[in-house]
Amino acid sequence: MAKRAAPARRGAGPRNEYDRKGFIAVVAQAAESLVRHEGFRALGMRRLAAAIGYAPNSIYNAVGDLDQVVLRVNARTLARLRGALEAARDPARPARANALALADAYLVFVADDPRVWSLLFEHIAAPDQPFPDWYAQALADTVSLVDQALAPLVRDAVERRKAVATLWAGLHGLASLSTSNKLRLLAPEPPRDLARLLVGRFLGPEEPDSSAD
Repeated sequence: MAKRAAPARRGAGPRNEYDRKGFIAVVAQAAESLVRHEGFRALGMRRLAAAIGYAPNSIYNAVGDLDQVVLRVNARTLARLRGALEAARDPARPARANALALADAYLVFVADDPRVWSLLFEHIAAPDQPFPDWYAQALADTVSLVDQALAPLVRDAVERRKAVATLWAGLHGLASLSTSNKLRLLAPEPPRDLARLLVGRFLGPEEPDSSAD
């Protein structure tokens, strides 16, 4: 894509020049920072425009409305989550151990950035409308990694899709209760122990190593 001048900027001082892709990245990064430090309620178009030094119309023209900004932030979050899950996998480990490691990594990721993570579920833009292709791909890439990890344990593709959704929903509930300090009302154990119990019981006992026969 040919580089073009950035949208009109308010205020004095030197102006950075961005192509559309670069400007979208700047907007998403600024929005993510606002949510991380002040929560979703701090994220408004005027506040975001002031944070990056551009007029609100510049964001509307390049990115879209606030729903589209949130999707851009969420796509960044999904990419970071995928990286964290990939780092937790070890091809040398049994599949069940890898599934438990993914659960551990998920809870660590949430605990490290709870406000930005919660945006994935707290603000769903037009739930009856299909996601943009770029967001659907970011979501699919993350889900497929979990699907691959469970493939040796759940052979049927349809059952595996249901398993991914069920485990993700269960871990989401644990993470939500944990980050809001409500999980201790239900159980004194740490979230990691409960997450491992959830995943372990769902997947069942580890199968014996047939190679030892």
